[in-house]
Amino acid sequence: MTIELLATPVTPEDRADLIALLMACVEGGASIGFLAPLSHTEAEAYWDGILARLEVGDRVVLVAREAVKRRIVGGAQLALESRANGRHRAEVQKVMVLPETRRRGIASHLMRAIEDAARARGVGLLFLDTSDGRGGARDFYAALAYVYVGGIPGYALEPDGTPAQNAIYYKTLAPGG
Repeated sequence: MTIELLATPVTPEDRADLIALLMACVEGGASIGFLAPLSHTEAEAYWDGILARLEVGDRVVLVAREAVKRRIVGGAQLALESRANGRHRAEVQKVMVLPETRRRGIASHLMRAIEDAARARGVGLLFLDTSDGRGGARDFYAALAYVYVGGIPGYALEPDGTPAQNAIYYKTLAPGG
């Protein structure tokens, strides 16, 4: 497996892999902002919007690829702040791993790469939120030294439509890792 920066233009194969990744993660119960079942059309629209953000330069997308087939099996995003008073911070978004490839350390590799990408852009503070319910990843982020700061009851719906509190985290990045 390799972790790569997704560059534009994105190939049709990579676009198809990204759409399949999002759909599989939502279907698998990941709380990443969508309700199940996620339609192909909605997944396409989401990725088309993100790919446009890559062109603007305020989004970083990292992907995890299988070594042989080069299929995308995971991804993570960094939403960069453009306002002068916030350029030191960025939001980690949509950390996803195909359900059949989980528990192999892919998400941890993606998060280390996201942190490196943030540092390379002069970002020293990362924040994120996940569900505090079934689809969330509280233990995962805590293990990566992200600090839990609270949550808002009923903040979002799980993929099955159940209201859930979110869990908000941050991490101050040390220069150089």
